[in-house]
Amino acid sequence: MTIDHSTALALAEAYTAAWNTGSPVAVADFYAADGRIVINGGEPWEGRARVADMAAAFFADVREMRVFCDEVRCAGDHVCYLWTFTGLHAGTGMPLRVVGWEEWDLDGDRKVKQSRGWYDADDYARQVAGA
Repeated sequence: MTIDHSTALALAEAYTAAWNTGSPVAVADFYAADGRIVINGGEPWEGRARVADMAAAFFADVREMRVFCDEVRCAGDHVCYLWTFTGLHAGTGMPLRVVGWEEWDLDGDRKVKQSRGWYDADDYARQVAGA
């Protein structure tokens, strides 16, 4: 299955809107039932319930989170979703602006089978500390 740019963009915009609802379930609904996400090469979050747990952890850490779709690229059934999120760190109250991306492999229903997400964790930690 090949994804064209307009379809990939519509999917990315809907995913962005899901994040901006603040609902972990809305985020997880973009994943296949057995979908998974790996962030910065860490342990995978497998299945929709675990993807919802991942999103809930972000919502708990970042108050007033707003996600923005910066760019979308696609090739075949692969999509690269480039994003920025802003908000306030829940523990320190420091403002955050984090950029990153997710590399998606989609299934036939255009659900995410696998996502490999990346952001600069050192920059995130620096912003949390207010440095």
